[in-house]
Amino acid sequence: MHDTGTEPSPELWERIRRQRRHTLELLTVCAVGLVPWTILLAVTLPSGYTVRQWRVTWVGFDVLLVLAMAATAVLGWRRHRAVVVAAVATGTLLACDAWFDVSLALGTPDVWFSVALAVCVELPLAAFLIRKVLGMMALAQWPHRG
Repeated sequence: MHDTGTEPSPELWERIRRQRRHTLELLTVCAVGLVPWTILLAVTLPSGYTVRQWRVTWVGFDVLLVLAMAATAVLGWRRHRAVVVAAVATGTLLACDAWFDVSLALGTPDVWFSVALAVCVELPLAAFLIRKVLGMMALAQWPHRG
């Protein structure tokens, strides 16, 4: 909603309030539901596991990360507001990449390279993107209620 000089109708405000409440209720139920699931995984998953399709998994993840970065760049160059979504997705994928790289390398000589990559590249870039998105959102014109 852009500042057109007119206030949104009370019906619109009610619909926005109701959608917000339903979204927050859904997220609350999901967060609460994840607690027992996470405990179950912590108790039942083996500490070690031989995997299949390791290369497909990691290359696929990196392809997804490349696509997210490219989408963020293209949308940014085009000054499209969807860059916000792409930047958040890219930042999230970078943080996940750092987590999996480090956690899966624990106990191996590769852990130090993974930590260095996470600390020097992945996490700073993720933080930069998220910080930029928050800055863009602060500059956006949000509808305000008189």
